[in-house]
Amino acid sequence: MKVTVKLFASLREGRFDEAALDLGEGATIADAIALARLREGEVTVIFRNARHAEPAEALAEGDTLSLFPPVGGG
Repeated sequence: MKVTVKLFASLREGRFDEAALDLGEGATIADAIALARLREGEVTVIFRNARHAEPAEALAEGDTLSLFPPVGGG
C-alpha cells in the first residue's frame, strides 16, 4: 500500500520533505517511521490524515502521515 509521509522542522535535515512509501498490508505508523529511517525518539508528534495518531496504529492505502520532532520553545 502507498502512504505519503511528510516530515517537518528538523526531521527534514538531510532527508526528504515529502515521500510516498510502499508498505505491506497490516503495516503500522511505526513501520512507516522505521522505513523512513527515523530513529526512535526523533518523532514525538504524529498526525494521520490530519488527526493525532499513535505509532501502533495500522495504516490504510492512501493515508498521509505528518511527522514532527519534539517541540520546544517558550
